[in-house]
Amino acid sequence: MKLWSIQGNTQKLDGGSMFGNAPRAMWTKWTTADALNRIPLATRGLLATPLNGKTVLFETGIGAFFEPKLRERFGVQEDRHVLLDSLRDAGFDHADIDVVVLSHLHFDHAGGLLAPWSEGAAPELLFPNATFVLSTPHWLRAKRPHARDRASFIPGLCELLEATGRLEFIESAHAPSLGDAVRFHYSDGHTPGMMLAEILGPDVHDGAHHGGVVFCADLVPGRPWVHVPITMGYDRFPELIIDEKQAFLADMAARGVRLFLTHDPDIALVQVVRDDDAGRFSAIHPTAALAARSLQHAHETTP
Repeated sequence: MKLWSIQGNTQKLDGGSMFGNAPRAMWTKWTTADALNRIPLATRGLLATPLNGKTVLFETGIGAFFEPKLRERFGVQEDRHVLLDSLRDAGFDHADIDVVVLSHLHFDHAGGLLAPWSEGAAPELLFPNATFVLSTPHWLRAKRPHARDRASFIPGLCELLEATGRLEFIESAHAPSLGDAVRFHYSDGHTPGMMLAEILGPDVHDGAHHGGVVFCADLVPGRPWVHVPITMGYDRFPELIIDEKQAFLADMAARGVRLFLTHDPDIALVQVVRDDDAGRFSAIHPTAALAARSLQHAHETTP
């Protein structure tokens, strides 16, 4: 199996919102804000093939579906659909994708499902041959969002997905389309029913898989959020996400599972380790990008 990090459209969002409970004096050590207090963010997908005999894309980034005023409001930097360009650079077309795994349906993770905005054109769903894997609890949330996060969802997207007849809802650790190759973890702190997809590593001992890669979605959106107390202002339940992150990172560190980071502007993959004395987690072996990297060698740093 080979892995690619697939760059999507980049975005700039308010640093205070992204770092929630961290003071500006702290988070400006980790990133640089512009004159509007915005920080740079990636919206990066992970491509794996063959995975259970399929070509699988984990998330689609924010895409280019916003009309110009909204694109400016939400800090999307490019007007073209960057993810489609990145897929082509890797040797794929969106029609080649057999399965799209969606951790959740917030626009910065699912907007890339749609064709670029065009004056007067109705929204058009891409990936014509893909099964779309979602969690049932999050689908229900997307269909009936709370007033606090309604703006995070794309109007009409659920209806477009339903019309394909290619939705696969799951509530367990495995999806029928992916078999035993992927294990799903669940998190409710950012949004109810968010899925974290772990591509299981080849080493099995003590009854557990070691050495895989997990798509961290918005539980750990970038390297600074490996520090457990750091949450986002966008998280629905900050205390819950801290508890979830503590348990999740302890598991990944113990099993040597690498973290795939969707929003970090510079880093696609890290290994998480735990300090035995302080009990804190840190990220090591940062890798900027993956290009046809085997799962066994996904931990290797970029030259």
